[in-house]
Amino acid sequence: MENPEIIIKLTPDEALVLSDWLEQVQMTGLSRHIDDSAVWAPLHRIAGTLDKSLPGIFAADYAERLEAARRRLRPAPDDSASDDEDADA
Repeated sequence: MENPEIIIKLTPDEALVLSDWLEQVQMTGLSRHIDDSAVWAPLHRIAGTLDKSLPGIFAADYAERLEAARRRLRPAPDDSASDDEDADA
């Protein structure tokens, strides 16, 4: 029998950045880029789960935490060069 749920694991940094992005999509004109209304049900579920799991989203230093998480998730400038070299090998 198949598992009826899919579990996705995120690091705290990934969860924080994704939560912020989902909030922006839901609250701004970015939502117009989602042309299938069926997509909203899982997006709202993911956003709600992240909100409940991330008490830091209500912290006074939220902006600093978010920016730090973004910096840690961004590839280092020299990572793209090594990725290109690996692809050529």
